[in-house]
Amino acid sequence: MENTSPAAASYSWLRYAQLLDSALPIGGFSHSFGLETAVQSGKVVKIADLREYMHSMITYAWAPMELMAIKAIYTYGPSEQWERIWRIDQIQHVQRIAAETREGTIKMGRRLLKLAHSLYPELLWSPLDNAIQQGECFGSYPIIHGWIAWQLGVPLTQAAEGFLYNGITHGINSALRLMSIGQTEAQALLAELLPQASIAWQRVALLEPEDCYSNSPASDIYMMQHETLYSRLFMS
Repeated sequence: MENTSPAAASYSWLRYAQLLDSALPIGGFSHSFGLETAVQSGKVVKIADLREYMHSMITYAWAPMELMAIKAIYTYGPSEQWERIWRIDQIQHVQRIAAETREGTIKMGRRLLKLAHSLYPELLWSPLDNAIQQGECFGSYPIIHGWIAWQLGVPLTQAAEGFLYNGITHGINSALRLMSIGQTEAQALLAELLPQASIAWQRVALLEPEDCYSNSPASDIYMMQHETLYSRLFMS
């Protein structure tokens, strides 16, 4: 990015911003990743509860695990150490305890990959496509997201913070369907949580991709319990 013109850098950023649209047709609208269980169980009722839940997800789940998938691509992609990237995807796949979450993350990743082929046909796809076809890589959402950002020339910090922004907006949009909160409250919470994206990334930025972890047992339990709910709006 440093060697590109300001206009090219801006264009690259705008192309990446398209991926952060909550209306992107990759199936994210169908997944709450545990929030629906938390709401139905009475653990997340008020806006303050949602704030605490989202803060926990950003800090202890998404940043130390999903962002390491993105970092793996920026670390190993330039030297074409593809196997190390696929290995991170495999590690994170088994770290996702809930079956619905594992399946949902793969479905979103595969749909994003298919969409990205149409949007950015000029990017390098063959290593990723071949790895998925041969069963070496699951093609989970963080891996696909990171691959596209790297190929578009988006700096790592922007890609990491962008991924967290996407998670925050997705969580808040899910809450709008599950809770009695208004659009103004939702936007105020989004503005309040945005600085956490930068803070959470800085906390894990020096970790090696292989050090990925998730430390959010409550959300893991919510995700596992989701399939047993009597009525559900979401698939996870």
